[in-house]
Amino acid sequence: MLHPFHTDISGIPLPACFTYPFCYTPHPLCVRAAEEVQQYLAQHPEWNEGKMFGVLVVQTAEGELGYLAAFSGILAGQNKLPFFVPPVYDLLQPDGFFKQEEAEISALNARIAQMEQDPEYVQQKTALRQAEANAQTALNAARQALKTAKAQREERRRSSTLTPEEADALIRESQFQKAEYKRLEHRLKEQMNALRLPIETHEASLQALKHERKERSANLQLRLFRQFRLLNYRGEVKDLCELFADTVQRIPPAGAGECAAPKLLQYAYLHGWRPLAMAEFWWGKPSQTEVRRQGCYYPSCTGKCGPILRHMLQGLDVEDNPLAQENDKGKELEIVYEDEALVVVNKPSGLLSVPGKEREASVQALMQARLPQADGPLTVHRLDMDTSGLLLIAKSKEAHQCLQAQFEQRLIRKRYIALLEGLVPNDRGSINLPLRPDMHDRPRQVVDLLHGKPALTDYEVLARKDGRTLIAFYPQTGRTHQLRVHAAHPLGLHCPIVGDTLYGTPAERLCLHAEQLEFTHPVTGERMMFRVKEEFTCAKRTRVNG
Repeated sequence: MLHPFHTDISGIPLPACFTYPFCYTPHPLCVRAAEEVQQYLAQHPEWNEGKMFGVLVVQTAEGELGYLAAFSGILAGQNKLPFFVPPVYDLLQPDGFFKQEEAEISALNARIAQMEQDPEYVQQKTALRQAEANAQTALNAARQALKTAKAQREERRRSSTLTPEEADALIRESQFQKAEYKRLEHRLKEQMNALRLPIETHEASLQALKHERKERSANLQLRLFRQFRLLNYRGEVKDLCELFADTVQRIPPAGAGECAAPKLLQYAYLHGWRPLAMAEFWWGKPSQTEVRRQGCYYPSCTGKCGPILRHMLQGLDVEDNPLAQENDKGKELEIVYEDEALVVVNKPSGLLSVPGKEREASVQALMQARLPQADGPLTVHRLDMDTSGLLLIAKSKEAHQCLQAQFEQRLIRKRYIALLEGLVPNDRGSINLPLRPDMHDRPRQVVDLLHGKPALTDYEVLARKDGRTLIAFYPQTGRTHQLRVHAAHPLGLHCPIVGDTLYGTPAERLCLHAEQLEFTHPVTGERMMFRVKEEFTCAKRTRVNG
């Protein structure tokens, strides 16, 4: 499985540290290895289903350089194929406990389906529904008869000729009719109970089977997770249950341990090879949910691989997280407008709107230092760290509430300028793709037509040149990464923003700028509009950002 390089790598120095997998620039050795793997994949068009692949550059005890290749999950219905490293645990082995237990669970599924489709059971439910409808009709008719009889009795009581005997007869009539209704109600209830009894007995057995299936599936999953015994460079071993015990979910997500990165590192450790650098790329058809483009490099997912890789990289000298570096220190804020109620700033690319987990420097922090006496300042909205442009700051809680209400009511108008990789065919249009967070890879967003939140973007093409498109975006909603996903996704424009490290190709910066902002002043009521131009000059590759 150790592949020698078929291209000349003599001029490429070895990496000083191992790749930080969640935010990285692919090392030249990894790029060479990935290119060779892609040449191999091109010989197998039947594997064009769309999959993450990974390469790991290693050094043997004898000093030999080479690389390993792996795919995430299953490829062409198999988890073991020539050229690629095997899985950490082969759950598809015919005689293994997983396949045997899976067969028994499948038999349970068949029994459940058979019981749900049982002709007698279906007939009984149909008969019950019809009987319930007939009973309700009978009760409604009886209640209407009671109302009619009551109205007639009231009319007779208003007659001056009504004798005491007749009045007593009316009371007895009322009592008899009410008793008859109660007897009807009781009789119908007994009939329904008799019809429900065999149905409830059948459904109790059905629920018992479903409960057994749930329990056996959960136990099988936990047993499977314990088979994934993962090494690190120190030779320490932990299974998936141990690795995820301290996470929020506590239980490993489905598919944990089956991504390319854990497979690569495990195989290297088992053979005593030293990992030098790693990279992962997408190959094949684009995904219909997440943004993945053939040949592009992507970071490891944080949800499935975060706890795993933090363990497996122990003992290696790993690169620092670029996102944790305070590169934004010294950045200055351009004040576009300021009065007693608010400030409009031009945020530079690379500066957070509010402090993050790993970075303190932000627009909020800078404004708090600049305006220590204000009972804010409060950021009214946010821009992504790598997005530049106009940002609205409130100096008071009252101004903040008023401006936020305008955002919620969609009374604030925004215009973004972006430079896209590729040529957008239509001069203008709208993109309507619902979005939701990728639960296993935050902050990445995915398109979900069923469960996603509405996301609508209008656009207008400004210029096309050299295979790129300069475009204006008018977001009608404010979802996280809305413009970036709508630009990059195959169901959107299919042209990622230049420099988008999450959904496109890295460059010197993300070419997305909040150019124009229009709102109503929270004190004066005046309609205000601000515009700051941005010139994009982005071409150079930088990092893959997780």
